[in-house]
Amino acid sequence: MRPEPSTAARHRTIEAPAGRLHLVEQGSGPLVLLLHGFPESWYSWRHQLPALAAAGYRAAAVDVRGYGRSSRPADRDAYRMLDLVADNVAVVRALGEENAVVVGHDWGANTAATSALLHPEVFRAVALLSVPYAPPGGPRPTDVFGRIGGPGQEFYVSYFQEPGRAEAEIEPDVRGWLAGFYASMSADTMPADDAPDPHFVTHGGRLRDRFPASALPSWLTEDDLDVYAGEFERTGMTGALNRYRAMDRDWADLAPYRGAPIKQPSLFIGGAKDASTTWMSDAIDAYPTTLPGLSASHILEDCGHWIQQERPDEVNGLLTDWLATLQD
Repeated sequence: MRPEPSTAARHRTIEAPAGRLHLVEQGSGPLVLLLHGFPESWYSWRHQLPALAAAGYRAAAVDVRGYGRSSRPADRDAYRMLDLVADNVAVVRALGEENAVVVGHDWGANTAATSALLHPEVFRAVALLSVPYAPPGGPRPTDVFGRIGGPGQEFYVSYFQEPGRAEAEIEPDVRGWLAGFYASMSADTMPADDAPDPHFVTHGGRLRDRFPASALPSWLTEDDLDVYAGEFERTGMTGALNRYRAMDRDWADLAPYRGAPIKQPSLFIGGAKDASTTWMSDAIDAYPTTLPGLSASHILEDCGHWIQQERPDEVNGLLTDWLATLQD
């Protein structure tokens, strides 16, 4: 039986600073904006859309600029955080709303946090998945990442900086590369602790050289992988990778907000086996100062990076319970 039109997922395209933004929305009620990370799409929220709709919310999962059916500006500077934030404001307005709760995963968590920081009048609450909030400031990002890795290896963020370099590795076999990348950061398929770390590249090598040679992670079906691969085979990887290449511009753009806390109600959910969570444990420890409106910080045991896909039921429960407190 087909769902009723009012509860079915709906694809739509809106005008935004990016040019065109594609999103999928489901449900009615207070707006919850869902922002994906790298290398994903709106589809990474496939488990949350119906759950949020059933809980009485209007959930909208966006293809971020550079991804999926959204526009892909050619200029690297078009992927600055300020531009992504402007897109998010445009989505809220195009959907006829005054404000929204914003939820982000991976790069989407950074974008959600910055959206809440810059526009508290639009984004009344923020939930961050996998990547903790760290206020703007500190050293230039490429300087920091360039020092990570030690002799003979390079951190993946630095590897992504040179235009065309990562594309040359990924685009000849998008599906295989995505499968390995997802597996390398999933709790049930990630390499053992004593194996070479897949977040690094051996000088002269490829990132995929360290991917696990294993089956797909349990959360990812062949059909799911086809969806992701089909999008990137059509669009290429440059739009997605340009987010990494705009990090130094963000550092300069956001300098006026150095050390600034996010004061709205907030939530954090991380995976115990996710390097994004463990490497940034100091940021989590600083939440009483940086997220004074924090409701709770949850670390899910035996969970990797793709948290809302690896553990959808738990994440859905945490999100809907938290959202219910915002209505009080």
